[in-house]
Amino acid sequence: MGRVISMAIVLLVFWLTLSGHYTTFLITSGVISAVAIALLAYRMDVADREGHPIHLGLSALTYWPWLVWQIILSALNVTRIIINPSLPISPTLTRVKMSQKTDVARVTYANSITLTPGTISVDIEGDEILVHAITRDNASDLEAGGMDRRCTQFEGSV
Repeated sequence: MGRVISMAIVLLVFWLTLSGHYTTFLITSGVISAVAIALLAYRMDVADREGHPIHLGLSALTYWPWLVWQIILSALNVTRIIINPSLPISPTLTRVKMSQKTDVARVTYANSITLTPGTISVDIEGDEILVHAITRDNASDLEAGGMDRRCTQFEGSV
């Protein structure tokens, strides 16, 4: 039941943050909506460790800023490639190993790859992700395993 309460609180905070208006009606609507959704998630049996991974909260405080920094660096790199008159691209498909143990961490890793400009997760098969990279260097960076290690640390299995 702790996860249901936590989920309702997270949903309410999200509602209030996006709303930006704090009238009695909106706060009441937010509370009712958050509680209803949390109870629905409980009834559907999705308010579990995977559906609401509150155990990753502290790890997220270091992982998300790192990911945002990687997105910025990659965006600058892709911008540099686009601005270059010779357009030095070398599209590459590569398979990258995953060391994550849980589905949540594997999805986080695949989404992190896709969020980073210049790379897209195409397919997950077994313990590998098929990745399309705009340049061979981008593919090599992924193959080096830095992002994989950070995602595994985020998961807490290191």
